[in-house]
Amino acid sequence: MANSASARKSARQAAVRRLHNAGLRSAYRTAVKSVRKAVALGDAKAASDALRSASSAIDKIADKKIVHKNKAARHKSRLAAAVKSVAAR
Repeated sequence: MANSASARKSARQAAVRRLHNAGLRSAYRTAVKSVRKAVALGDAKAASDALRSASSAIDKIADKKIVHKNKAARHKSRLAAAVKSVAAR
């Protein structure tokens, strides 16, 4: 348990931030899953639409440093390649 007033406040702030970040991270994962699902179904139009929204979600959490920027770029690149392969079929 925190002993000083500043440590208690810091613990409260960390708890609030953790909940906020968990929600953003969940939205990110859901967006990625929606792209993967559209690719698995072979629906190029839905996949490209899902990729657009997923890219936005990925960029948002990378800007907030919830996910490292290189990891975000890697996910966006792999998702784009998957969508491109569906469009080529």
